[in-house]
Formats: sequence, structure tokens, C-alpha cells
Amino acid sequence: MTQAATPTTDTVRRLVRSLLPDGGGPRITPVAEGGEHFTWFVGARHVLRLAPDRETARRRRRELRLRDLVRPHIGVAVPVSIAHGEWASGLTYTLDTLIPGDSGEQQDVSAVGEADLAGLLTGLREVPERQAEALGVPRVRPRSLEALRTAAGRAAEQLAAADEFDPARLQQLTAPAAVQLAPQPGAAFLVHHDLKGEHLVVSGDGRVRGVLDWTDAAVGDPTEDIAGLALAVGAPAAVRAATLAGYGARPCLRGLWLARCDTLTRLADGLRRPDADPLPLLRAQLARAWEAILLERVTELR
Repeated sequence: MTQAATPTTDTVRRLVRSLLPDGGGPRITPVAEGGEHFTWFVGARHVLRLAPDRETARRRRRELRLRDLVRPHIGVAVPVSIAHGEWASGLTYTLDTLIPGDSGEQQDVSAVGEADLAGLLTGLREVPERQAEALGVPRVRPRSLEALRTAAGRAAEQLAAADEFDPARLQQLTAPAAVQLAPQPGAAFLVHHDLKGEHLVVSGDGRVRGVLDWTDAAVGDPTEDIAGLALAVGAPAAVRAATLAGYGARPCLRGLWLARCDTLTRLADGLRRPDADPLPLLRAQLARAWEAILLERVTELR
């Protein structure tokens, strides 16, 4: 991807001034979370997102249309764009309404919030796949849990050497179990594909009020969103939400193990690479995904 120059505060200020009647007045504050977009809070009511490269710009244009498609189905808010265009040649911006609430990394989800997440998962199954694909949403193949298990095994040994993880815990996922947790044929729906905590907007009472950043959405394995929720709200809450949404034991366990394998490889990568996600976040996601759940103790895979 061709990287653009980082926009300056003056660039952002001039753009906001051209978009809002009181554009000279609102306070502009960089958003700390998230690394793919240049993002600023504009006052207390708007969020400005600038695409850093042409590939992201392409997905941002698709996201604008996809939001309108999913909004009637999922039961929680998605951002509404009040202006969009280009901030530099081929590089897009969107000025969105701010959904009130805190990041899911900062605010816990309540039992009622888990029902909100169940409604999200249920609603995504109702979004017409062909309409999503007509917007340019890609269809992606399910990931191999056996391949992930192998990679996670290597990562677990590296983390053990750094005193970060006990690799014996990964032995719960055997090779036969990985085969048993293969995705069901034909079970492909629209998935958000990036349901981490920073993309959930949670109110003070623990309700999930909105879901942000639909640029990675795909038609594919719905257990990827169960995996994302395990990272965001913890394994027990993710499984409870998925169960409320009608998912049985096997897809719940598949999502759980996708998340667990991912957290091992990401933390091992984070320890090697200074440009990876912050280590405290990676460690928190690992702890959430590896929380014990009753389902894995009472489900026998044959």
C-alpha cells in the first residue's frame, strides 16, 4: 500500500472548518485507540476519520454503503456519516456522528449488554449476503483451526520462555478436537470480522449502544465474530451472547479456540515487534479469551 503523509493538526482544522458551520470552535482531539485510521474527536458530537492510504480509502467507501445495509438488522447503532469526500488525492475522509458511550476496553458489558451482543449476532445472519457482496464485501474462506493450533503451539513455547503463558493449557485443544470444530458447510454470513473492545460502544449501565469500524466486514465464518467477542468481553460473556443468538456448542467452542490461538500468536509477535499492538492490550485480550467456561467441560467431541 502507498502510505500518505500524516495529516497535520492544521490539515484537520481546515477540513473541519469547511464541513461544520462552527468548524472554528469545536475542540479537536486525536483518538488514542486504533491504528488503521487517522481519527479525531470533533467536539462532543462528531468523529473525523481520514484514510491513510488508497486501500483503506477503498474499504471506507464500501463501509459507507454497508452501514446502511446492516443498520435495520442489528439492533445497535452504527455511525451515520454527515459528510464524506477526499482529504488528499485518492484518500477519503468521513465525518460521522459520535455514538455516546465508552469503549468496550474501558467499560464492562452487563448481562443486558450481552443480550445486545446476541441481537447483533442474530441480525448479522439476517443481512442478505448477495446485497453485501454487491457492495464489494469479500467472501472469505474459514480458517483452519488445525493450522492455527500448530502456530499457537510455537507461540506458546515462546511465551513460556518469557514467563507469559503455560503451554500445557493449549493441550486442551487436541488435533481430533480441531477437526471436530471445523466450520459447518454452508454456514457463511456477513461478519463484522473485527469485534474487538475498541469497536464496541458501551454505556455506563453496560448496554452495547453501537458497533464501529465495518471496514473489515466479510461474508464468511460467523464464529469469527464469536472469537472477536471473546477478546473484547471475555470467553464466558461471548459464549453466553452466542448461545442467546442460537449458536450451539460447537460453533461457540470453535469461536473460543480461534480467539485463544490468535491471542497466543499476537502476543508472541508483540514481544518481538515494537510496532505491534501495545503489550498491555495483547495481554488483556489473552486473559479474556482464556477465561474458563463451563461449556468446554461438559461438551464431549466425538
